[in-house]
Amino acid sequence: MQRPSGIGAFQFVILASLRATQLMRGCIPRIEGAHKNTVIAQLEVSQGKVRQEFDAPGDELDEVAALVAAAHLPAVAVDA
Repeated sequence: MQRPSGIGAFQFVILASLRATQLMRGCIPRIEGAHKNTVIAQLEVSQGKVRQEFDAPGDELDEVAALVAAAHLPAVAVDA
């Protein structure tokens, strides 16, 4: 599976995992085929059908904080 140009490996994994979570919650897949949600998410990201958007500066930190809280991981302070 090829990553789109301009997306690093870490960003690809995070974006695909967020999309897989959406699919598990009932979102409609944007590709056809009988695959697991994780594979569908990776294919959607690799084909450019899903992309990351930031509405305002600092929103990405809020998303990370929500992921950390949801995973019950210890919080890490980030200096802006």
